[in-house]
Amino acid sequence: MATTANPTTDLFSRLSFRRAVSPSPLRLPSLPTPSPRVSVAIVALHKRNPKRLKYDTQRQFTRGDGGMLRVQVEPSGEDFWKLDPVVDLINSGAVGVIPTDTVYSIVCDLSNNDSIERLRRIKGIVNSKPLSILCRSLRDIDTYTTGFPLGTNQGQANIFHAVKRILPGPYTFILPATKELPKQCIKHGSSTRYAKRRQVGVRMPDDPICQAILQNLEEPLICTSVKYLAEDEWILDPVTIADIYEPLGLDFIVDGGARIADPSTVVDMTGSYPTIIRQGKGAKLDWMVTGTDQEAQSTYSRKAA
Repeated sequence: MATTANPTTDLFSRLSFRRAVSPSPLRLPSLPTPSPRVSVAIVALHKRNPKRLKYDTQRQFTRGDGGMLRVQVEPSGEDFWKLDPVVDLINSGAVGVIPTDTVYSIVCDLSNNDSIERLRRIKGIVNSKPLSILCRSLRDIDTYTTGFPLGTNQGQANIFHAVKRILPGPYTFILPATKELPKQCIKHGSSTRYAKRRQVGVRMPDDPICQAILQNLEEPLICTSVKYLAEDEWILDPVTIADIYEPLGLDFIVDGGARIADPSTVVDMTGSYPTIIRQGKGAKLDWMVTGTDQEAQSTYSRKAA
């Protein structure tokens, strides 16, 4: 016996992904009262299991007719349900922009090599420039780096406990990377050569929107801050970001409001002392030193304990 097609289901199947998950001025014609099957199909559209997507052979995101997806979210967290399609797109290989506790960042899935290469092209990053990781927890940091020093009974500082007090927070820590880190994150040159010194910057932003996205992903995100193409200056307005980067192939942007031009404080943990190489929003703590802070270096092990 032939099955009669549901007109509501047929209509939704013709809509693009973004029209299905984003508010749209489109008014649908009067249709018969939809059956429960219709609403279930719509929810499934942006509630796909990330584990299935992780092993899907077709992971590359395809831009629809609607162009770049724009999602405006309240910083208070009242409407974080709007982030569901963003998580879905990231898992599918999309490259987009999200807010952090400092400036906006261009992000993509850490395990998707094609997405990482496309992120570099969109941002205009040369292959010699390393990328950072937005981590969900300290466990992610331990997975992709050798971690923070735990200290010894011989007076070496326990940096791990000191770091736990300030994360999540506006800091980027440079640490030695493990083999779990994809080589594309530290690619060097235009050939297949990679940097011999495997190091990576790790972040745990203290931002509700960023955390809501990270906690719904299977893996951390690769990230780089959003700047003007011809200037070494951060773009703080999400509307301006969309105008500049959408023509370059950006897939989505999460609008969490304007930011302040205050980047993260970068601390190099690969030397003898935790050394600040860029002072930003994160305060200099007594167990951190600067390049000219020789006196502080002599007392660093005692201060960080």
